Amino acid sequence: MDIELGSLRTVLAAAEHGSFRRAASALNLKQSSLSRRIRLLEGQLGVPLFERSSGGVRLTPAGVGVVRTARSVFEQMDRMISTARAVGSGDAGNLTIGLSTSLSVSKLRAVLADYIKALPNVGVRIAERSRAELIDGLDAGDSDIAIIVGEPRQYSGPSMSLWSERIIVALPANHALSSSEVIYWGDLRDESFLLSRRDPGPDLRNIIVRKLSAPGDAPNIEMWDMSNESILAMLEVGSHVSVHTESWTNLAWPGVRYREVRDTSGPSHITFTACWARHNKNPALVRFLDFLRRNHHPTLIT
Repeated sequence: MDIELGSLRTVLAAAEHGSFRRAASALNLKQSSLSRRIRLLEGQLGVPLFERSSGGVRLTPAGVGVVRTARSVFEQMDRMISTARAVGSGDAGNLTIGLSTSLSVSKLRAVLADYIKALPNVGVRIAERSRAELIDGLDAGDSDIAIIVGEPRQYSGPSMSLWSERIIVALPANHALSSSEVIYWGDLRDESFLLSRRDPGPDLRNIIVRKLSAPGDAPNIEMWDMSNESILAMLEVGSHVSVHTESWTNLAWPGVRYREVRDTSGPSHITFTACWARHNKNPALVRFLDFLRRNHHPTLIT
């Protein structure tokens, strides 16, 4: 049975006004047209919906049930329309963000808090993966956007440079350099570095090599397959130093000291980069990119 929404609207109007004449006027219809619609609906349902009298109309028990259901139908339709418009504009929906570094020590945590506050109807899901897995997952649709530390090597899709962080050196508390407020790269030439194989370890290794390599003399760097947190914990019991982004200074280890590392031109920095698939048309992604552009003044790389 196909029931027209227009017929339900006439029933609601007649019930509200208690009169076919007044209901027809409110809907900008002829009274005969409104009466015909209601009679047609009553014929479809096989029951009268109104008791007619010279003083107006009154709902029958069946009419009361129809009006209650019709109101629910229109309320659900209004919600459906609002939701569809919100999802289409990016004000609602779902967004999966892939990270190659810990959210607990990243500026991204504050960025996401601001975004969730601004767009509370967007469901945000976080996925921590290696850089390679995140990049591969963009085309596969595993995530909408990947935020990585360093440059998007071997990725030809669109990307956007976000904020940068200073590079700090992490030292055992009893290290001779731990009493210095600022450490220069040259001070670290004879040190043994311990880094994680996980991001941003490979990018940090490249920086160390670039800063300290000399003809016939390469820096001593060990890459271990463990988390950056574990690398920091190992500094307390070994003879290594390590380098990290400055957000890692939020993790306090009793036996570790953090110091800024610089050269003659000033502190060294590493950039965070957002990458996404060109074919991804998720409105929530479009709004998130716009949020990043407006609030964090990044540089777009196409």
